[in-house]
Amino acid sequence: MSPAPVIIAIDGRSGAGKTTLAIELAARLREHRTVSLFHLEDIYPGWNGLAAGIDRYAATVLAPLRRGATAHWTSWDWERHYDGEARTTRPADVVLVEGVGAAAAEAAPYLDAVIWTDAPDGVRKDRALERDGDTYPPYWEQWAEQEEAWLAGDDVPARADVRVLNHADGAAPGQVLQALLHLPALATLLHPERQARHSLPLHAERIDAAPDPARLFDALYGGSGRAVWLDSSLTSDPAGRGRFSILADDGGSHGQSVLHRSGRTSIRAGGAAATIEGGFFRWLDAAWEARPLRSPDGYGCGFALGWLGYLGYELKRETGGSDVRADTPDAALIFAGRAVILDHAEGAVWLLALADPDAARWLDMARAAVGTASITNSTTVLKRAGSGGDAAPPVFTARDTAAGYRAKIAEAGHQIAEGNSYEVCLTTALTAEVPAGGVDPWETYLALRRRNPAPFASFLRLGSVTVASTSPERFLRITAGGAMRAEPIKGTRRRSADLAADRALRDELAAAPKDRAENIMIVDLLRNDLSHFAVPGSVSVSRLCAVESYATVHQMVSTIDARLRPGASRAEAVAACFPAGSMTGAPKVSTMAILDHLESAPRGVYSGAVGYFSLDGGTDLAVAIRTLVIHDDGAAGTTLSLGVGGAITADSDPAEEYEEIRTKAFGVLSALGSVFPPG
Repeated sequence: MSPAPVIIAIDGRSGAGKTTLAIELAARLREHRTVSLFHLEDIYPGWNGLAAGIDRYAATVLAPLRRGATAHWTSWDWERHYDGEARTTRPADVVLVEGVGAAAAEAAPYLDAVIWTDAPDGVRKDRALERDGDTYPPYWEQWAEQEEAWLAGDDVPARADVRVLNHADGAAPGQVLQALLHLPALATLLHPERQARHSLPLHAERIDAAPDPARLFDALYGGSGRAVWLDSSLTSDPAGRGRFSILADDGGSHGQSVLHRSGRTSIRAGGAAATIEGGFFRWLDAAWEARPLRSPDGYGCGFALGWLGYLGYELKRETGGSDVRADTPDAALIFAGRAVILDHAEGAVWLLALADPDAARWLDMARAAVGTASITNSTTVLKRAGSGGDAAPPVFTARDTAAGYRAKIAEAGHQIAEGNSYEVCLTTALTAEVPAGGVDPWETYLALRRRNPAPFASFLRLGSVTVASTSPERFLRITAGGAMRAEPIKGTRRRSADLAADRALRDELAAAPKDRAENIMIVDLLRNDLSHFAVPGSVSVSRLCAVESYATVHQMVSTIDARLRPGASRAEAVAACFPAGSMTGAPKVSTMAILDHLESAPRGVYSGAVGYFSLDGGTDLAVAIRTLVIHDDGAAGTTLSLGVGGAITADSDPAEEYEEIRTKAFGVLSALGSVFPPG
């Protein structure tokens, strides 16, 4: 008896392209292992035999194969309309079974993975009748009725691991294989395919040019439904954090997108989509596998293609916090197999692309776009029709009134006095509802970056959610070599147009005992967070309570460095620090529970993280503050959300704390022409 095979079912209505998909997928899998292929059409007992065929298939084919034994079964003679010859199907490393009912409830206990294939109804009928010639037409309706009756009581599509819209253009097998790579049940089986993906050559090309970033992004990705611009719009940042900008979408054969909600991760690769149960950081640990990757000479950016997007605050459920559901996905990422990197310091553009049948065409297009966006006196992006540019500014409402927020500050102070926390980072939210199409997210972001440039600004267009951030704060960086850095911000003062007054405000912040205490408490928290995965003795504070100035605020910033332990999980190291301590308070876990009670609402994207997870194991993530989230509800309209907050300590003054959140909101609201809501 042979070892039990991995059994994968390819199911779908008649004419959805299951047979072709199975044959092509089998050819790809045979490169590294043995594969048996079973077609259910060989066993159905006639045109009225769907239910009976499923029973036969489960009992006589799947049951023995699951034990590692040869399956002996009776075929159907479609010409004589009676049982045909006896046949066998031998176990192999992989058994692919395809046909209507391949993943039926009777078969489910024997299967390791289920692929559901879809195609539009008219396309399916044309395909099926063309395939079977004159045999099928008299029975199409009869067979379709059986399919509908079966699916009415057995919702196979809902429990499929992978669903694919098969356009019969040759793309489906590769897309399905990409999706299958994420399934934990197939991790061992598909290890060779993972390794092959990791060994893909990286094409890197440098162009000496300084294109306008906004024009370049719009030219390359203006039509992409999922695209990311990690925008170092403050290129004069003295710490060098504004040197690189990253522009990418999920196009090309390697492109993928991921959404995570409450313990369920959905991955899309072209027309194929996979669903995985389990925690986000567990998925990230498997998907973000560092590989040896030699960066091109002269390339100093830490991103060498990989995943980009955001992690929402509610992922705290996996790191010691309670389970709260948000309106937006808890995480949204794209995988970029090609990207454009701007080196603002050297006036250079890097084009990066993994080997891809379409790579040469994309490189030509990207070069042309860089050239066009580099033309002098062309540094603006024209408004699009229907952008809402002449509409009235959005009117925001506050989740908490001034009195209500001050009462929560008092309650936070009580929790501190009781010894339940040292520092509580209390937040609230401002929201505005606008009609569908009333706000152009792209024009909105351009206004934000003009008003408030920042080293960690970003524009994320991820389906129905757009994130427009002007964050000044780094959450966590891990380099490919294992260097770790966190740079928390605690302590804020508004800017003044009067130079003397502005200098006085900066000096006041630098000397303020309360702000220094806030900052030092978070530094201690992050030293502890980093130490869980750091080489012992490597954690150090290289900068403590320094003041940095931005367009609308002065901020107090510290820097904590460490070195990642060799062999440690990088995803788990990120999880150990998440969410950012500057957005929770200390101690983290007990304070998050206090915040859940005080805030009584999810934070969503706000106070999570935005950035990348590179193929070489590097990551750089910003804290999602000064961040406008634009959630398109379709015909119902669009919701704008802006989170704001501040750290509460034992000596906090409620009036001053409330004024601080108004100061923090000013940069975003003023760019929209909006004001902080009264009351």
